[in-house]
Amino acid sequence: MRNQEITLTAGDAEVVVAPANGGRVSGLRVGGVELLRQGERFGCFPMVPWCGRIRDGRFLDGVTVRQMPLNAPPHAIHGTARTSAWSVAHTAPDEAVLTYDLVDPWPHPGRVTQVFTLTADSLTLAMSVETYGTSFPAQIGWHPWFNRNLGGEGVRLDFDAAWQEERGADHLPTGNRVAPGPGPWDDCFGMPDGVDVRLTWPGQLELKVASREEWVVVYDEQAEAVCVEPQTGPPNGLNTHPRLVTPIDPLEATTTWTWRRL
Repeated sequence: MRNQEITLTAGDAEVVVAPANGGRVSGLRVGGVELLRQGERFGCFPMVPWCGRIRDGRFLDGVTVRQMPLNAPPHAIHGTARTSAWSVAHTAPDEAVLTYDLVDPWPHPGRVTQVFTLTADSLTLAMSVETYGTSFPAQIGWHPWFNRNLGGEGVRLDFDAAWQEERGADHLPTGNRVAPGPGPWDDCFGMPDGVDVRLTWPGQLELKVASREEWVVVYDEQAEAVCVEPQTGPPNGLNTHPRLVTPIDPLEATTTWTWRRL
């Protein structure tokens, strides 16, 4: 079932999951309206085993420096799973479970599991990373491309962050926390009470992106789409905010998108 797209339905909501295309959500339609950008950069892909950029593609793994491929020179970006085929573990009319085994160039064996759960007014994405051997640092996140326009007025973003990670010339956090500034953004924000970002297409739809995690990257520098990316740490987090996956403690994260018509 690797190459088969999976369609989930609940009420008038429809989600298409693409195991062969990075285990991503390739479409989300509500009342027949597609909320996710289509085309070259589309849908919502998982960021694992890291999120955003790793400076120079290198991270410290215990006392060992690891080198990842520089797929966004001079950095490595968005993990390895988004360009790989995932396996289908379970499907139901409103739920799907996919798995992906970590392989080279990632240096540690492990398994990633994604669970997609659809209701009439929400989509929940859950992901976990388990190790088959030694402990290792990892990150989990999601990178959705939401359509800026659904046929009416363009989307409005609303959120109240505690801080913004100061962005250096290399697009990576400097380590300084600053007051949140106005957009456009390609920036990471801290929300210690959990991610809570609202996208409003006036007169059409409101969608809330929520997560218990405290980090979110907001990217709205493109004309066609905006991205709201909850994740377990900031960009370059394998170096600055490592979260260990151990044999008894997997890394787990969840995000829920909830919508209502206006």
